Amino acid sequence: MNTLDTRQLKDMFLFVARRVVESEDFLTEIDLKLGDGDHGFGMALGFKAVQEALKDKEFETVENLFQEVGMTLLDTMGGASGVLFGTMFISGIVGLEPHKEADLALLAGIYRRSLEALKRRGKAQVGDKTMVDAFEPAVVGLEEAAAENADLPAGLAMGAECAKKGMEHTRDCVAKFGRAKSYGTKALGLQDAGATSVWIIFQAMSDWASERKGSE
Repeated sequence: MNTLDTRQLKDMFLFVARRVVESEDFLTEIDLKLGDGDHGFGMALGFKAVQEALKDKEFETVENLFQEVGMTLLDTMGGASGVLFGTMFISGIVGLEPHKEADLALLAGIYRRSLEALKRRGKAQVGDKTMVDAFEPAVVGLEEAAAENADLPAGLAMGAECAKKGMEHTRDCVAKFGRAKSYGTKALGLQDAGATSVWIIFQAMSDWASERKGSE
C-alpha cells in the first residue's frame, strides 16, 4: 500500500476519530495532573463532530478532506485546542494543487507545513512540553521514511513511534506554555496532554494502515 484515495483517507480519519473519542477518559486523567482536566472532553467533542462531518460525504481531493477535518475541529472544540488541532489539519494544505490520492511524501509535506504554521502561531519548540514535542518528531519520521521509499504502513509506523518517543520525553520537560507552566519543576515526570493526543492520532493512522495491509 503506497497511496490512499480519498475514500481510503476518509476511512483512516474516521478510524482516528473513533480512537480519539475512545481515549477521552485517558486524556482527561493526564490533563487533570497539569491542567484543568478538559482536554479529553474537548478532543472527544471535536472528533465526534469529525465523525458526523465525514460519514455521509464524498471528497474529490485530499485537500478537501483535510479542510473538512480541520475546520470541524476549529468550529467545535473551541479555545486554544481547537485552534491548534485545527491548524494541524488545515495549514498544511494551503496553496497546494489538488491531489486525488495521498502518498507518504504528500502526507509528510502536509504535516510539515502544518507543524511550521503551528510553531509560528504558538511559538512553541521541542522541549517546551506541548503538542509540538510529539508532532515534530512524527513529521521527521514521516519525512525520513518517505526519503527511504518506505511503503505507507511502514512510514506511518515510523511516524507513530517517533511521536510516542516525543510524547514520553515531555515527562522530562518543564512547561513553558499554558496552565502547566505554573507547575514549574513539579511538572517533571508528567506527560503533556496535547502531545499525548498527537501520538494517539499518529498511532491510530498507523494501526489503520497496518490492518488494511494485513487484509490485502
